[in-house]
Amino acid sequence: MWKEFKEFAIRGNVVDMAIGLTVAVAFGRIVTSFVNDILMPPIGLVLGRVDFNNLFINLSGRTFDSLAAAKAAGAATVNYGTFLNTLIDFLIVAFTIFLLVKQINRFKAPAPAPAASTRDCPYCLMAIPIKATRCGFCTSQVSTP
Repeated sequence: MWKEFKEFAIRGNVVDMAIGLTVAVAFGRIVTSFVNDILMPPIGLVLGRVDFNNLFINLSGRTFDSLAAAKAAGAATVNYGTFLNTLIDFLIVAFTIFLLVKQINRFKAPAPAPAASTRDCPYCLMAIPIKATRCGFCTSQVSTP
C-alpha cells in the first residue's frame, strides 16, 4: 500500500495539483488583502467614513460600539460588513480566474475539423456516404471522389 501511495503522490498531475493549490491559496490571500486594505477603505470613505468590517446587526438587544466589543461580550450578531468584503473578494477571484482561463483558451490550437463522412449527390443534392457510387435517394450513378 505504501508503494502505491508513493507512486500516486509522485505522479506529475498530483504534484501539479498541489502546486496549483498552493499558488491559489497565496493568490486568495493577496486578493483578500487587496479588498480589505486597499479597495474597501476608499469606498468606505466615499460612503461617509464607513468601516465595512465593523458593519453588523446586533441580535442580543444590548448596544455595542463595535463588532469587536459585541464579539468580546459574546453577543449574537449578523456581520454583513464582513460578508460584503468576502463577496467582493470572491467576485475579484472569480473574474481573475475567468480572464486567466479566457487567455489560456485563446492560445490553445483549435481542434481539427473532423473529416467529412458524406458528400452531396450532384443530381438531387442529398447527403450520401463519401464512398457511395449510387445515390440512395435518386438512384443516380455518381462518381467516386
